[in-house]
Amino acid sequence: MLHPFLAAAACSALLSTVASAQTAPLGANLERFDYPAPVHWFEATSQGHPVRMAFLDWPATATPNGTTVVLLHGKNFCAATWGDTARGLAAAGYRVIAPDQIGFCKSSKRSGYQYSFHTMAALTAALLDRAGAGKVVLVGHSTGGILATRFALLYPERVAKLVLVNPLGLNDTLSEGVPYTDLGKLRAEEAKTDAASIKAYQLRNYYHGVWRPDYDRWVGMLAGQYASADGDTVRDAQARLSDMIETQPVAAELPRLTVPTTLIIGQRDLTAFRASSAPEDRRAQVRTVPQAAEDAVKRIPGARLIRLDDLGHSPQVEAPAEFLQSLRSAMTP
Repeated sequence: MLHPFLAAAACSALLSTVASAQTAPLGANLERFDYPAPVHWFEATSQGHPVRMAFLDWPATATPNGTTVVLLHGKNFCAATWGDTARGLAAAGYRVIAPDQIGFCKSSKRSGYQYSFHTMAALTAALLDRAGAGKVVLVGHSTGGILATRFALLYPERVAKLVLVNPLGLNDTLSEGVPYTDLGKLRAEEAKTDAASIKAYQLRNYYHGVWRPDYDRWVGMLAGQYASADGDTVRDAQARLSDMIETQPVAAELPRLTVPTTLIIGQRDLTAFRASSAPEDRRAQVRTVPQAAEDAVKRIPGARLIRLDDLGHSPQVEAPAEFLQSLRSAMTP
């Protein structure tokens, strides 16, 4: 009989092998993954090289109300993940734009690219100019919450309202005890990422131990990039993006926000970026997203907090109708 530890390790290895075998290669730029609306392209020059960003642009399907909502995805998400939210907003008269940021999903992943939230904000602003969007309601989820905050700090005149959905960056995890991890180590971690590890992470941190079959589509979306022949391009981009997240929080700048801001926070979210790499005696000091939000809402002038008690890191995926109701509430005076 195998020792319990060895049995668990064997089981984990088997799950990983099976998951990898069942993962359909989708291409580094998700060439073989369908989005819920026609994909548009924005082409630009960044850091001296041509890049292009994919984006979805839903017109209002009810009487247009003249407001454009921009939805910014997180690190383990894509524009496609906003499908339910976008359709609900379009049915209420909003125009909805959801880009894939540089380094993610269907957008460019240039070798050696220096990712920063400032660059992403500038590219997003240029994309919105090209799309003819004026002042917008800006919604950022997870890593997209850092980007949305940076955008609102750089271009406050372009943001009518800011909505942050379980955002990262509200606390500086490095100062709370997470050790800095260099690019080489981040790449080594990415080399181990597959469908099994993605699902295990999301099950624990995003969905509080409850998995539904419809979540598998999003695991397949991420894992399908890694499983492709050009998967190393994805792994390098993801490592560089992790470096960006760990070194560019917006926590210190929250009091400088001047636009009306609402935080929508699933209270069962256990996400604390890279907290598992902290020494065991420091991990409890690394705040989760809901813990950081309680402090952040006091530091953002005039901000309000909507708590979703039974939901986790991805309320727009876990409970689309409830989330849409909360988002509509955040967008109204």
